[in-house]
Amino acid sequence: MGMQPEEFIDQINRKQMPAFRELFGSFYRYLVLYAMRYVRQQEVSEDIVQEVFIAVWERDAQYPTYNAFRSFLYNSVKNAGLNHLKHKNVEEKYLASLNLEDEGDDIDLKMMEEELYRLLFKTIDELPDKCRNIFLLHLEGKGNEEIALLLNLSILTVKTQKKRAMSYIRERLGRVYFVMMSLGII
Repeated sequence: MGMQPEEFIDQINRKQMPAFRELFGSFYRYLVLYAMRYVRQQEVSEDIVQEVFIAVWERDAQYPTYNAFRSFLYNSVKNAGLNHLKHKNVEEKYLASLNLEDEGDDIDLKMMEEELYRLLFKTIDELPDKCRNIFLLHLEGKGNEEIALLLNLSILTVKTQKKRAMSYIRERLGRVYFVMMSLGII
């Protein structure tokens, strides 16, 4: 690291560009390797690290020490990697539940359902992290109490975030939302 840790943290807290160049130069490769331990895909790992760097830039947080900041980076990458895996697992479960072995009209229906799931998960990806995590757990069939326990949140927060997710999905997908409901997708 070119800068002293104290100077680095001071500049990160004040959103100074030299610190972000230093951040990229000093941490990027290691964080990508760290993300690879979870997601095992180079491209996904790079995306995760870039998202964490964007969060550092956009957040109003003040980091008290260099070590606290470093812990934040590694924890953020780990959490993003685990969230990616959870999302992928839910998505794969839904896609696996679509049995495409039928013929004729059934195949067309299954293909339409698969496209609807793709559209749904693309929309879910647009949700804020907390809202997305809660909604994905809901799709896995977990109840409000279980989600609240898993994420260490109040039941009211879980209900509010689920409602926000549904409202956002309904607004984003328009009529397609009602097709999804009629097919039992959501």
